[in-house]
Amino acid sequence: MPGNARLNQIDHIVVLMQENRSFDHMLGFLYPDKKTPSGKPFEGLTGEESNPGDSGPVTVFKIDTSTPDAYFMPGADPREGYKPTNTQLFRTETPDTPTSVPTMDGFVDSFADALQFDPQHGREVYPGTKPANIMGCFTPEALPVLSGLARGFAVCDQWYSSVPTMTLPNRGFALAGTSLGHMDDKEAHFPIAFDTPSIFGALGDRVGWAIYSGGRLLTRRDFRDTQQASDSHFGDLAAFKAAAANGTLPQGFIFLEPNWDGTNGNDQHPVHDVAYGEQLMLDVYNALRDGPDWNKTLLIITYDEHGGCYDHAPPPSGAAPPDGSQGQFGFGFTRFGVRVPTVLVSPLIEEETVFRVDGGTPLDHTSLLKTIEERWDVAPLTKRDKAAPGIGDVLTLDRPREDNPLAGVVVPTSSGNNPEAGRMSYLDKVCDALAARAMNE
Repeated sequence: MPGNARLNQIDHIVVLMQENRSFDHMLGFLYPDKKTPSGKPFEGLTGEESNPGDSGPVTVFKIDTSTPDAYFMPGADPREGYKPTNTQLFRTETPDTPTSVPTMDGFVDSFADALQFDPQHGREVYPGTKPANIMGCFTPEALPVLSGLARGFAVCDQWYSSVPTMTLPNRGFALAGTSLGHMDDKEAHFPIAFDTPSIFGALGDRVGWAIYSGGRLLTRRDFRDTQQASDSHFGDLAAFKAAAANGTLPQGFIFLEPNWDGTNGNDQHPVHDVAYGEQLMLDVYNALRDGPDWNKTLLIITYDEHGGCYDHAPPPSGAAPPDGSQGQFGFGFTRFGVRVPTVLVSPLIEEETVFRVDGGTPLDHTSLLKTIEERWDVAPLTKRDKAAPGIGDVLTLDRPREDNPLAGVVVPTSSGNNPEAGRMSYLDKVCDALAARAMNE
């Protein structure tokens, strides 16, 4: 049975989008020797990758979870905008046009700059943080939930953020196939919102959809069609868990937002507690797996962008510009962003699957849109999601599995003090600003 035929058996596509972590940082050590136990290739770390530092090469290293700072690594918020990302990829803010293949050797330089920038702009830094921290990467033992799902179902080792920049433009691509030319989170000192149709508006009343949030609702304020939608489409994570348990989740697309709060944030944005995000993933997985619709559910866990965290794989060119116009900073939208961790979870997926597209357009956030469009016969929103590959082919099993790869998994806990405790997070401020703007319009 072809993958897209199995995709038609899926009634619920659930996406949990976390914040600002790169693939190598979270999953680079998932499989040693860059291959699975069955010999499938895996584009991970060898442990020999390095970046130049002031005193010589800085080599990637495994984060030691016995240290108090482990789940707050890299210890500060790396720079994540377009220019800092260029520094991380090319060691210059202004690469040549057309750009050559990224060298991926500017992460230590960029993080050293962040350690100067953050305290001057009211951002917390974990005591003792050094530029070399940016080369620290988690082991599977450190992240038993994310790694357990990646091994137990499918990991995408060539899934790229849509644009080489920060949060809101990438979330725009993930849900609307465009950022409307924006390469920054702000315009005229206010957070950007997208006056363009989103996938939620495209689904309309014909296909069910819902947005659930662990804190302030961000996505409701991002798009005109979600701003105008009825309250029935929105809820908190308690409502999501209840709907999953009762078999009343919408038949369609469910988008999950974490809690952005500095004290209890489980979005994993540096320097929030990564262990809290592990608990969130386990809660989401268990809610779906224990519900009556598990066999008809596809769960996708991904991250909106790399957030300045180290990755060794150069992002490819050849992306389809969504709107035909040049964007902010003169960016032409032909380059993808940095790799991000993406895990695909369904009882129709074989364990230890490494899912990628070999040749042609790679997977990126608009592959979410393409998969939803293929499942429910929805027209593409832009040229970018029209060109994107879907992920239906990851569903290879004719009969749902009954095993539970996370049986007995214990969520880690951190021993350090949260440097963001008691502080309002950046994305909470964005949510409030977007809500205030909507009230004044």
